[in-house]
Amino acid sequence: MAEPQLSIRSARARTLARRLAKKERRSISQVVERALELYARAVPLPPVKETAQAFWDRMARDYRVEGEPDIDLDALIREGRTPHEAIEL
Repeated sequence: MAEPQLSIRSARARTLARRLAKKERRSISQVVERALELYARAVPLPPVKETAQAFWDRMARDYRVEGEPDIDLDALIREGRTPHEAIEL
């Protein structure tokens, strides 16, 4: 079975990977894997988007009026609404 491959089209990246591999006496793939692992630890992942179901569950939990079957969306919108400040002429 053939091993997975990664094609590096950047001449600079290829040169750096070869130089590091030679210096550390490792394969190019080991050098690239290590660099990507370090990069993944240093750069935080973007937050996962909230699913629609999770959004509505949160709305129901946080904004449901006691005794009411539904969320009062009008009240929720009014609560967060601020008047627009017109430009000064």
